[in-house]
Amino acid sequence: MYAVVEDGSKQFILKQGDVVRLDFRQVETGTTEELTNVLLLKNEAEITVGQPLVEGARVLVTVVDHPSVKTSIMKYKRRKNYKRRKGHRQHYTSVRVDSILLPGQASPVKA
Repeated sequence: MYAVVEDGSKQFILKQGDVVRLDFRQVETGTTEELTNVLLLKNEAEITVGQPLVEGARVLVTVVDHPSVKTSIMKYKRRKNYKRRKGHRQHYTSVRVDSILLPGQASPVKA
């Protein structure tokens, strides 16, 4: 079973147990979040496509970490005494998919 979820104008394919890097959220590690923008659900042989969302479907995730990646940009022109160095740090929220709930399903089912 998997779900296609929209978060921060990006789409993610989520399966139970996956760890995914989403846009930064101001939440504590270990907090359970609920993603409700489910665009598609696939359950064994059945595919449910939302128009635009699948009503009542949700994905429960747990915040694992808040990692960040630093990138540095270096510009250099030889023999011109020109060097420029810039850095940028992008913050993310790493989440683990706990369960995918079908429409009308109240409690998580372990698959």
